Amino acid sequence: MESEAEKETENRPESFVHLHVHTEYSLLDSSIRIPTLLKKAKEYGMKSLAMTDHGNMFGAIDFYTAAHKEGIKPILGATIYTTSGKLEERNEPVNCPRAFSNDDQEIKHDIFHLVILCKNNVGYKNLCKIISESWLDGFHHRARADFDLLEKYKEGLIVTSAFLNGEIGYSFFSSQDDRAERVALRLKSIFKEDFYLEIQNHNVPEEESVRDKMIALSKKHTIPLLATNDCHYLEQDEHQAQEVLMCAQTKVTLNEENRMDFKAPEFYFKSSTEMEDLFKETPSALSNSLKIAEQCHVELKWEDDEGKQIYHLPDFHIETNETQDEFFRRMSYEGLEKRFQGPHFINLIKEDNWESELRPQYEARLKSELDMIIEMGFPGYFLIVADFIQWAKDKKISVGPGRGSGAGSIVAYALSITNINPLPFNLLFERFINPERISMPDFDVDFCQQRRGEVIDYVTEKYGKERVGQIVTFGKLQAKAAIRDVSRVFSLPYAEADMLSKLVPEELGITLDKALEVEPKFKELMDSDPKIKKIIEVSQKVEGLNRHASIHAAGVIITSEPLVDYCPLLLGAKGEQVIQFDKNFSELIGLVKFDFLGLKTLTVIEYASEFIRRGYDSSFDIEEIDLEDKKVYDF
Repeated sequence: MESEAEKETENRPESFVHLHVHTEYSLLDSSIRIPTLLKKAKEYGMKSLAMTDHGNMFGAIDFYTAAHKEGIKPILGATIYTTSGKLEERNEPVNCPRAFSNDDQEIKHDIFHLVILCKNNVGYKNLCKIISESWLDGFHHRARADFDLLEKYKEGLIVTSAFLNGEIGYSFFSSQDDRAERVALRLKSIFKEDFYLEIQNHNVPEEESVRDKMIALSKKHTIPLLATNDCHYLEQDEHQAQEVLMCAQTKVTLNEENRMDFKAPEFYFKSSTEMEDLFKETPSALSNSLKIAEQCHVELKWEDDEGKQIYHLPDFHIETNETQDEFFRRMSYEGLEKRFQGPHFINLIKEDNWESELRPQYEARLKSELDMIIEMGFPGYFLIVADFIQWAKDKKISVGPGRGSGAGSIVAYALSITNINPLPFNLLFERFINPERISMPDFDVDFCQQRRGEVIDYVTEKYGKERVGQIVTFGKLQAKAAIRDVSRVFSLPYAEADMLSKLVPEELGITLDKALEVEPKFKELMDSDPKIKKIIEVSQKVEGLNRHASIHAAGVIITSEPLVDYCPLLLGAKGEQVIQFDKNFSELIGLVKFDFLGLKTLTVIEYASEFIRRGYDSSFDIEEIDLEDKKVYDF
């Protein structure tokens, strides 16, 4: 039951909206978790909230769905990186000192911040494109955008200057006032009334003069002001945990001079009352946050009018005049007939009841599966998987016999997606596809690890580079990793840090809270050594946060339209095109994942098969061996 204070807060007119908020998706730069952020926003009676992570939209769908569940309007956005030059330029290092001892790469390579918010669905798509092109075409130490890119995708967007780390703020700070004015006017010419000069007040001396110049520039050119707080942690007392994260990110210790340092513990998620107190002299800067929030209405839909999931699956090209369903059905029946003539049925078709009983069982199972697959709209998925598997086999790339519930499908067996006859083993199709649990089927396909990339290259060429991408995944600061990283930042000797981390029991998913309960040595050390006590306390605060982004080991997305129509992209370390939403959120928005797993075992089996063909039987085929060979089991 709500208290009177909570009711009063909820009913209080909204006076401010946070439009500059970094979450844990700003990797190792924020300790804010989306669930606790939304809880705090509700506690403050805030009805709208933006998320503006650094250079990415990793958490956009996470934030969007969670905010709606909490009854808060999500404002999707990002703090992008910009360059004063052109995307194709790769500047030599320069010295551009900032107000804070800030990011080394930004200082050396003239890289700045700009906050972008989505007004509508057009703006959402355009922000996805800006971020994608920043990564794919503009990456130079950071994923950078230039003015031309902003001009190209300006529709549906609201842009704010950022503050000290924006090009305008930096120019004012470094006494380049003419440059600041030029940049402001260029942005105003692009975004018109949707461009705002951002002012902040974190009780940092360097901010005061820049803030005054921003206000003067606003008056001179009628550019509206926007008050924000650069939120990097939720509560004020979490500032040291935030410092530790930044040290871990930049690989320095707390003892080092000129490290990244916010200089004041004010970069937390403040209440409207706190913001009102800070900006009494510029009330319009506060009210403009409400104006912007009112303008932002992104409505993302992943279901049709009947409530069914929309899937963005590419069309499978059919050279005959058949419909996809007709082609799928014919290929399945022909594939099963071919199986009947193959080595797996040599003994079975000799049985007396083959024609009268056994064969009808296979045909009935095939018809039943086909009817269900066609009714659920999945033939295209089966045909796409069958196609790239057949291509791999034609190129002598080893393919696994079948993994997971997909091996229970006779259709998959008929199309040579799997090589396991499901009926003798009583494998259930319903574990793979169930009409009561409507979701896209998911074949886990194993390929020879050394040649897996060739199959991905094939689908990329077939469906188009702009329609094929790998999937991001996030490594987290789990208990042991949190202790190691925090110990390093506190300059704890390696041997002690190693000892501390090894006190965490070897248990999957164990938390530090649980480890402290079951391992008494922790308490002894914390009671006797204040430094270790602090390390454990900070480790508990950062535990579970996203630490780094990498590429999903198997997942590949193939879409009907260019990927940037659905999501933002990033550039992998080896030049891969990577979707910025993890596999769960990718699937939620209707992107279809195909799993290309690289398996060393298949590489070894292929080597062994080749030895057999060279020295024993030139026609040997591993796929045609007798799975019930008694000699093997005797051996």
